[in-house]
Amino acid sequence: MIIIDGICYADNFKKVLEVTSVSALDDYQLRVTFSTNEIKIFDFKPLLIYPAFVHLKDPVLFVNCYVDTDFGAVCWDENTDIATERLYQDGYAE
Repeated sequence: MIIIDGICYADNFKKVLEVTSVSALDDYQLRVTFSTNEIKIFDFKPLLIYPAFVHLKDPVLFVNCYVDTDFGAVCWDENTDIATERLYQDGYAE
């Protein structure tokens, strides 16, 4: 049992995974730091064939990634983001 903010939980509480920083690397890769302090490299290139991401083939747009601090997710604009869990699961340790 654990207590968080005055609420008692019967099971282990698992904190939500968030991105704390991101930077674009060469060849459409991202260097992502997570709330666990782990750093992973994510190869974004295979996703550039999908309509939601095809505009990111433009390197000028791709390098403009940022962390949405409300959700802890990587975004490029108000319509383009990627799931934190995908970055974590498919990324590899730096």
